[in-house]
Amino acid sequence: MNKHIPDIKIPHIIALAAITGLLAIAGNPAHAQTTTDPLLADSVDQSAFPQITAQPVDQTVPIGSSVTLSVQANNADSYQWLINGVPADGQTNTILTITSAGIGDVGLYSCNVSLTGGGTVPTRAANVCVYMTSSSAVVAKSSVVAAKSSAVAASSGVMTASMPGGGPITVFGAPYAGGGSQGGCPGSYTGLVAYTKTISQGWGWAPIVGAKVLTATDGSGRTDTKIQYVGAYGDSGCAQTTVTIPYPPFSPVYRFAIYFTNNVPTNAYPMVLMTGFNP
Repeated sequence: MNKHIPDIKIPHIIALAAITGLLAIAGNPAHAQTTTDPLLADSVDQSAFPQITAQPVDQTVPIGSSVTLSVQANNADSYQWLINGVPADGQTNTILTITSAGIGDVGLYSCNVSLTGGGTVPTRAANVCVYMTSSSAVVAKSSVVAAKSSAVAASSGVMTASMPGGGPITVFGAPYAGGGSQGGCPGSYTGLVAYTKTISQGWGWAPIVGAKVLTATDGSGRTDTKIQYVGAYGDSGCAQTTVTIPYPPFSPVYRFAIYFTNNVPTNAYPMVLMTGFNP
C-alpha cells in the first residue's frame, strides 16, 4: 500500500472515506476534562479521576480465534468491562480475553475505569467482529449445522464452499441503533453495522489478484438494507443488498457497512463478501 491510511476508531466516528458520519457510538473521553467555566473550575478535583493511557482496540478475527482486549490507566483501582453497554459478569481486570470467539461474542466492548472514592471514566467501545471463509466450515457456539450447499446459512452461522477464488467470506458485526441521513444512498437510516479492520490487520479486505467479480452482499436475506463500500484510496459505492466493486479495483483494500432503513436487529449481523476477496 502506497498511502498511509489512518486507523479510524469506531466509537468516535467510523468514517470510511465516503462513509462519513457513519457512527458516533460514544463520545467517551480518554480522561476527565478540565472545565474552562470559571464558575466550575474550582469545584472539579481532577485528581479524583483516572487517566486512561491505552484504549481497547477494534478487532476482526477468524471465528474460533482468541481475542484480547485491554485498557491501561493511571490513578485507577477498579475496572468493569461492558458488552454492548451491559456489565460483563466477572470481567473486572485490565484485560478481557475471549478464548474462542464465536458469533455470540460479536459486540461493542468498553470498560469503566474507576478510582475508589473518586470518579469513573469510560473507555471507547472496541468493535469485535468475527468472520468465516469457505474453508472454515465451523459453527457458532449455539449452532451445529453441516455444509450441504453453496448457500450461506446465515442463521446457523455456517459458511459453505461456493464461488471460486476468494469467497465466500461471511463477516458478522454488531448492529448499532442510531439514526441519520447520508446523501442519496443510503439516505435516511435508523441503524448500521460497520465491518472494518484496523491498520495492524490490514485495514480492510484485499481483492484477489485476477478476480473478475468483486461483490459484497447482505447475508441475512433482508431487502430493506443498503450496502456501502469504501476503498483505502477513497473510491466508494452504495446500493441496496449488493454492491459491485469495479474491476480492476482502484484501492488495495476495502471496508463495508450495512445501513438499516428500519427495524435495526439486536444480534450479530452477517454480511457476505461473495467473491474475489482475501480474508
